[in-house]
Amino acid sequence: MTYEASFSQAPFVYEALPTRVVFGSGTRSALPAEIERLGIARVLILHGRSHAAVHQELKQALGERYAGAFDGARMHTPVDVTETAMEKVAESGIDGIVAIGGGSTTGLAKAIALRTDLPQVILPSTYAGSEMTPILGETRDGLKTAQRSLKVLPEVVIYDVDLTMDLPTGLSGVSGMNAMAHAIEALYAREANPVISALALQSVRALARALPAIGADPGNRRARTDALYGAWLAGICLGSVGMALHHKLCHALGGSFDLPHAQTHALVLPHALAYNAPAVPQVMTQLCEALGVERDAPGALQNINRAIDAPAGLAALGMPEEGIARAVELALANPYWNPRALTRDGLVQLISDAFHGAAPRSYV
Repeated sequence: MTYEASFSQAPFVYEALPTRVVFGSGTRSALPAEIERLGIARVLILHGRSHAAVHQELKQALGERYAGAFDGARMHTPVDVTETAMEKVAESGIDGIVAIGGGSTTGLAKAIALRTDLPQVILPSTYAGSEMTPILGETRDGLKTAQRSLKVLPEVVIYDVDLTMDLPTGLSGVSGMNAMAHAIEALYAREANPVISALALQSVRALARALPAIGADPGNRRARTDALYGAWLAGICLGSVGMALHHKLCHALGGSFDLPHAQTHALVLPHALAYNAPAVPQVMTQLCEALGVERDAPGALQNINRAIDAPAGLAALGMPEEGIARAVELALANPYWNPRALTRDGLVQLISDAFHGAAPRSYV
């Protein structure tokens, strides 16, 4: 009898990351026990203004372990904001960080950990996924750079679906597309492996179903749970393998033009995938199955963007048209590894299409 291989035939390397995850509804009640388990005596809570009430709730729950709060986190983790937060850390004798919110507060927690190696407990309220990664992107003088370090990997992530229930519909959608970008690029990353690919496809399936449902009914708890589950998986993917063209473009665009992070990811993703599609035909077949379409995965992503009422294009986010040329230069300078070679003409077309909100094109 002839045996036909049906699983992975290629050699691979897989390295698990040691973050503890608590997932469910009402799970923020586990915070005091997690803080005690980590041996933290003086907690600094990072939060945005929209989570002031949650901050007060957790302050009461932590009791004497609570040592202060900081609500000044900003998008793209500017270094000057981190320096201000570091003053609070030093003044208050902080020995552990709790962050409530999305990518901005998580990024600030990581930036503090990079400088201090303090333990972090993250309570995400969006679908950013960065809480599961040892990656930090910081912005200085309009330039955003990313680095990997286990010092910035959170020790504990508490996923509480309740914290996402009042996330505005529009932000829910683009935040989820940001997560989907992490999963999709993991499928063709240089370090791709069977474990991460399986998680990535499960993430895409969950998010592709949940995001339009949330757009139609923001109070749909099942869809909210599936979206948070998909975001968790996407975060694992992002933290375990490298990034490619999509993330390079979004880092360049966000840092240079101060564009909103999640919206930028949502708008660029269909076009970046279309650019790489000719180089990864097997991935495209897998994505079509996960997205529930026979062909044209980039078009399916564009349709999800329409279903979640994402902005029409980068122009709607405030990017100047003359910025297209600068974005191309930044993408070509110190490029991330990518399955398809980068060409100037191709990148100009890709970014122009994302700028104008055009349909993703074929780059065969």
